[in-house]
Amino acid sequence: MAADILEQILAVKREEVAALRKRASRQALLDEAAAQSPPRGFAAALRAKAAGGVGVIAEIKKASPSKGLIRADFNPAWLARDYETGGAACLSVLTDERFFQGANRYLAEARAATRLPALRKDFLIDEWQVLEARAIGADAILLIAAALPVAQMQELAAVARERGMDVLVEVHDGAELDAVLAAGLLPQALLGINNRNLRTFETRLEKTLDLLPRLPAGCEVVTESGINGTGDIARMRAAGVTRFLIGEHLMRAPSPGAALKDWLRA
Repeated sequence: MAADILEQILAVKREEVAALRKRASRQALLDEAAAQSPPRGFAAALRAKAAGGVGVIAEIKKASPSKGLIRADFNPAWLARDYETGGAACLSVLTDERFFQGANRYLAEARAATRLPALRKDFLIDEWQVLEARAIGADAILLIAAALPVAQMQELAAVARERGMDVLVEVHDGAELDAVLAAGLLPQALLGINNRNLRTFETRLEKTLDLLPRLPAGCEVVTESGINGTGDIARMRAAGVTRFLIGEHLMRAPSPGAALKDWLRA
């Protein structure tokens, strides 16, 4: 596998966007979005759980480029219900097909099975993808600073907010954080700090801890990737982080919801 996984993914996304724009008009996507039930408050749900100690965005992920197949018995609706029972605040559902074996229908199935708000976890680079997110029922979208220039992040965030969706803006280092701050995306958006380098897929929890002192007051921070147990959660909580996006470790458990419940009790 080439070192720069992100560039491989973005090349495929450009092809997918071209195909989407050919098969669906903007108005068609708007009509599909209007037919969905209203967005559930993603940021509000996460905030409410975090106020009680820990707010977890529980991820539904079948595979990844670095680890291959993560869960063979993959049922998005069952996983969503299991996570809800386990105390998750929100869901994150992978919709990328080529690299993560995801699908748009997985988000629709997961959301329909619970009352939890759902994030479309994908690599969004175009307005059509944001509209498609609401058309499949997403309550929030992910914008990755490593994949987008500042002006495009601002544009896509505005499109999401017009449709009532929340935005999770993801950074990996200080330069990306500076770009997000300069863009004025915070504090309207949630800030995700991904401990995984998307170009090499190396994971270090220190990525979150190193960036915390640089954050403005009132910033709602979500630490993402590399959370492998109660020790990692305790380490982050000691640093003032109460919002987590957790996927792979839970997805490998027989009952991801039961594993989450155990972590939240600890």
